[in-house]
Amino acid sequence: MRKIGEFGLVFLTLAALLLVLAAACGGGEEKKGTPTATRPAATATRTAVATATRTAVATATRTTVATATPTAAATATATPSAAPTTAPTPEATPTPVVENIKGITDTEIVLGSHFAQTGTYGAAFAPVLAGMKAYFEYINVEEGGVCGRKIVLKTEDDGYDPANSPGIVRKLVEQDEVFAIVAGLGTAAHSAVWEYLNEKGIPDLWIMSGAHKWTADPVAHPWSVAILPDYYVEGTIVGKYISENLPGKKVGVLYQNDDYGKDELAGVKNGLDPTKNELVSEQSFEVTTVDIRSQVNNLRNAGAEVVHGACIPGHCAQLIKAADQMGWDVQFFIGYVNSDPAMFTYAGGAEVMEGVMTFQGNKMYDWTDDPAVAEHHRIMKEYGDVSPGNFTVVGQEAGELTVAALRATCDNLTREGLMNAVNTIFKDYQGALNLPGVTTTLSPTDHLATEALRMLKATVTPEGKGKWEYFGDIIQFR
Repeated sequence: MRKIGEFGLVFLTLAALLLVLAAACGGGEEKKGTPTATRPAATATRTAVATATRTAVATATRTTVATATPTAAATATATPSAAPTTAPTPEATPTPVVENIKGITDTEIVLGSHFAQTGTYGAAFAPVLAGMKAYFEYINVEEGGVCGRKIVLKTEDDGYDPANSPGIVRKLVEQDEVFAIVAGLGTAAHSAVWEYLNEKGIPDLWIMSGAHKWTADPVAHPWSVAILPDYYVEGTIVGKYISENLPGKKVGVLYQNDDYGKDELAGVKNGLDPTKNELVSEQSFEVTTVDIRSQVNNLRNAGAEVVHGACIPGHCAQLIKAADQMGWDVQFFIGYVNSDPAMFTYAGGAEVMEGVMTFQGNKMYDWTDDPAVAEHHRIMKEYGDVSPGNFTVVGQEAGELTVAALRATCDNLTREGLMNAVNTIFKDYQGALNLPGVTTTLSPTDHLATEALRMLKATVTPEGKGKWEYFGDIIQFR
């Protein structure tokens, strides 16, 4: 080995000194902070079916009250093609890892979700999770992942029970060290964890619930973003539709005794014109209630001719089936959380469901002539473990939003960087599986991803099968 000269010794001494200084000044974990984005102060005026203060149908004025500094990667608008691309992307080369970011390694981005996967609620909603998982696997296999890393989704089964979700989410955050929580399911279950996630500075994306509170104050809860439409707004639309199209009919509401049901009930009351329709019965039930026949009897005995079911598939199916068994001829509306073809099976057949109305904002799973829907079928066949349905479509949409936000974060792969991307890249974003015109716009003061719906009616095909069919125009409540 050659001896190092005097100049070499001086150079090495200086290099060592620089390393010591770098170690003293750098390092440490990612700091938890409120996500920010460089935005001029602005006022967003949106015509809505209802305002956050829940006055009658009116114009809602939302004022931007926070400004921020996005990363350069978060400033481009995300515009998906008509169907997800299958071409390999340059993302095979990992972007640099910011030191000590939980859930990020040289090879993986680790995400987590709490979700009902077994029992009655698992049977109803597991397809949503299956659709998201299949899409992530498609991205990993055919596009090399995101930012040169594979997406790893860790899920825990909370059984839709708010007593289970806190422990499960703490495990995901504190033991599994996930980068973000995505698609947490259920109003009650997620209510038990969202404050914790905001306190910890964990991105809480695409909440699978439309409770009004998720988006009522995004400045106070900057880490939480909902994907589903506001239940209060849905209830208002139902009430208005009844008064405009079924005047004189007596109205009843069956509602789940939590934020979901109460938001829907308040919305129906807001939308109904009391000079045209009387609300004759309000019947509540607990999410753990097994049999709701007494509530159905009470609605019938009160003389209700139109009933809105603010319930999830199991209980809404009971409502419709019980009315049929009683020979009770009534017009049903049910929440959009029931807008899957499985409802025809749950309720006892296509003829029992015929005429029931609900809402959606997505392309129907059986529109296989549409390129995006055809691609969804391919993804589910190759990477999924359930058959395509309207709920697997919802799951893929959550996956697409997640991937779009992560791609905009590659140069700043931190939790704050992810939220900056979420708050800045989605401007009239047209998802491939959304109905044309149902777009996503998010900002630091607007964390509701879906703000448009179209009405659906349960019909019977000539072959005797049940089918959801759209009617009327898209209802915007932005």
